[in-house]
Amino acid sequence: MLVPNTQYAKSGHVRIAYQVVGDGPFDLVFVPGFISNLDLTWDDPVRAQVWTRLAAFSRLILFDKRGTGLSDRTGGVPTLEERMDDVRAVMDAVGSRQAALFGASEGGAMSMLFAATYPDRTRALVLYGAFGHFFSWVTPPDQLEAFLERLEKNWGTGETLASFAPNLLFDDAYKRRYARFERLSASPSSATALIRMNSEIDVRPILPSIRVPTLIVHREADANVNVEAGRYLAHQIPNAKYVELPGNDHLLWVGNTERVVDEVEKFLTGSRHTPEPDRVLATVLFTDIVGSTKRVEAIGDRAWHDLLDRHNEIVRREVLRHRGREVKTTGDGFLITFDGPARSIKCSLAISEAVEDLGLQVRAGLHTGEVEMADNDLSGIAVHIASRIAAMAQPGQVLVSSTVRDLVAGSNIRFRDEGSHRLKGLEESVRLFAAGHQ
Repeated sequence: MLVPNTQYAKSGHVRIAYQVVGDGPFDLVFVPGFISNLDLTWDDPVRAQVWTRLAAFSRLILFDKRGTGLSDRTGGVPTLEERMDDVRAVMDAVGSRQAALFGASEGGAMSMLFAATYPDRTRALVLYGAFGHFFSWVTPPDQLEAFLERLEKNWGTGETLASFAPNLLFDDAYKRRYARFERLSASPSSATALIRMNSEIDVRPILPSIRVPTLIVHREADANVNVEAGRYLAHQIPNAKYVELPGNDHLLWVGNTERVVDEVEKFLTGSRHTPEPDRVLATVLFTDIVGSTKRVEAIGDRAWHDLLDRHNEIVRREVLRHRGREVKTTGDGFLITFDGPARSIKCSLAISEAVEDLGLQVRAGLHTGEVEMADNDLSGIAVHIASRIAAMAQPGQVLVSSTVRDLVAGSNIRFRDEGSHRLKGLEESVRLFAAGHQ
């Protein structure tokens, strides 16, 4: 993907790196969390997709805060006021008289301070995973030193994903990319100094002074910033709109990102983007837990929900590892797509094996064909066929159509011919194969 030109704005004696993307009808300044790196952010296709989506309805202004990424390092730890001035300097550099501010995580505090101080320059305020007081909703005072010690020891290894994106912690490829992102965004000493500065943040007294339209979005099980932080902001900022979404990942670009961006777009523009249906060739996977009803009756609702959460975590981990795309959950199963049929089979087999440790069995059905993707859902005859195949699979079985089998020749995947079958709704029979390891 083409990386936008990086330029520098002068804030006092410090140079602040920034980029401008898109040419929408209003300016949107994204204020990142405690570290960022403008160049590296475009190496992550998921993150780049978020910026592209935001730039589709605005002129998006991105920047690295002083002391991080491509911006100047300073002699000491910057204050919240200095960082707020950096936002103003970047806006001045790009000729932005007024902009909407989108503050994520720690970036929310300086965005709130800016909105209260410069209401005439703030079109609107969007806060995601933000907090008004560090010790109340991020890390308690008696746990700070232990947290900083772990942070400094593990910085640059990707282990901090446990706090920022727990669903990606076991994705080795992403973990390596995130480790590099950490190293190129700040040093271990700088990172711990920034967190120590963040621990002093308390913007609670200025919240009632924010008089611009405000949207607050928070995930209900955010692993880094307690959801009560978002609820508190919504209660204290006059006329703020609050949206709580499912999920436990703190990073904006992990999890139900489209839902977050949908809410932001609707709030800032008054309407939500409705994309044209996107027709692509994909391998469709349906999974389903075998005997779930009997299991619920045997162990009770609470234990079942705990077990289902562990199952879902395993499925999502394997989907990420095999570069699949979760479309939605279907009761106690999943609908997933892949751009490669071999990866889809390997993912299915990995899920089937991993959930056995939970005492569960899943059935999986796969078919490759043209699908229509729109509004975070999937349609088309290929989806129908995959669903029917999954319903025919035996417990613990990965059942695929002949189309899938034919596309993975030479992949060292073993197949057992299960014969031709008539699937409901189809005139022609479909030959099915059970997949397994070589």
